[in-house]
Amino acid sequence: MRRDYSLTGAEAATAVASGLAEGHWFQAEVDLKRLSELSERSNSRAAVDTLVWVGLIIAAGVLAWNVRSTWWAVPAFLAYGALVGGAADARWHECGHGTAFRSNTLNDLVYYPACFMLARRPLFWRWSHFRHHTDTIIRGRDVEIAFQRPTTVPEALLRFTHVQGAFTMFRDTISTALGRITDVERQLMPSDDLPRMVRDARVFTSLWVAAIAAVIWTGTLWPILYIGGPTIYGGWLMVFFGITQHAGLQENVLDHRYSTRTVLMNPILRFLYLNMNYHIEHHMYPSVPYYRLRALHEEIKQQLPAPNPSTLHAYREIFTAFRHQSVDPDWEIPNREIPDVSGRRAPIVQDIAWGRAGDSIDLGPADLARGGLRPVRIDGQDFVLARTEEGSYVLADRICTHGEADMSQGVVLGCEIECPRHNGRFDLRTGQPTRKPVREPLGVQPVTESEGRLYVHGDWGLRF
Repeated sequence: MRRDYSLTGAEAATAVASGLAEGHWFQAEVDLKRLSELSERSNSRAAVDTLVWVGLIIAAGVLAWNVRSTWWAVPAFLAYGALVGGAADARWHECGHGTAFRSNTLNDLVYYPACFMLARRPLFWRWSHFRHHTDTIIRGRDVEIAFQRPTTVPEALLRFTHVQGAFTMFRDTISTALGRITDVERQLMPSDDLPRMVRDARVFTSLWVAAIAAVIWTGTLWPILYIGGPTIYGGWLMVFFGITQHAGLQENVLDHRYSTRTVLMNPILRFLYLNMNYHIEHHMYPSVPYYRLRALHEEIKQQLPAPNPSTLHAYREIFTAFRHQSVDPDWEIPNREIPDVSGRRAPIVQDIAWGRAGDSIDLGPADLARGGLRPVRIDGQDFVLARTEEGSYVLADRICTHGEADMSQGVVLGCEIECPRHNGRFDLRTGQPTRKPVREPLGVQPVTESEGRLYVHGDWGLRF
């Protein structure tokens, strides 16, 4: 019997009760100055990679058209489909995180077409992926657990056709275009984003309808081989990469070294996948752009399990796990040696600039426990969301004004927050110091609650 992975089942309640939901994850130690350097984004680097990808799509598309009446059309369309319905996944991913380009506008310029290529609803998948990073492979919390236990080898192989996966994407988008909103969507997304999700779905559906109309008009299948079809026949490449990320690894553990896999790949695969083969590194530090993940790997590799030396090696490990887990869902891969290092524990920080609604920014559900802390990043700036023991929410600067300590690692005492390094305190209502050695105030901003979600208002071009 398949385990319960739904967001409304018993596993979801267990995750919250046991502290797995929005938990404190292991992070490898890395010098903060070096991490800041690695987190720098580059418009030029991302633009070059994007232009090469788009150029390859155009070249494959032109070639497929020119040889369409010969058998050479088969490999030509397979290449075109892989670039569109497969390699688009990595571009969707990085631009969705907002880390590929320095400019949010350029990220969106790539993100939305990539969503269309994959038949993914842009806003829903942003919120879905946000949850995936907050609660990676936590049953009842992560809606992106693709290979749910027990998974059989034949079932995994069937995924490579991507017929079922693509059908689900088309179905969900068309359903949204008809105005249907599911409980999962309402749980993951702010209410302000739901109308826009519907509008986006209607745009995508209209383009697919136009492609089908062109098929009827021309009496040929060429239109859907270029539009819509690549989502199906090119999706195998997305599965080829995606299966290496988490499949067969442990669930319900707050350490990406157990639930996530780094695989060494050749330069061609790394380009198509945008270095997401360094997947443990990406999950530990999602603010680091793809073109710096290899350097991040070098910084922290002694604190991580040895990477799979090749894609073939990873696949052998995955399918061995599937065979065992199809019989015993509790079976775990026995030979992953995790270094015994101290590291640190912290919630995963993610950029939420796309949660903006006018002058307001959606900070997510109002589910932070009294006395809780959660780091957030808004337009590249780091803050900590705090809830006083009285129950009010506050957004504060994340770095202490005295010793540059991370306040998200601190403690809330009543209406004060205590620095984890020197035990100085600030009043969360005013930001003023209340205990030495801190002398300078901490920037604070009130947070409002509406319909179970948290919002902060203000000009985010500057710090408070």
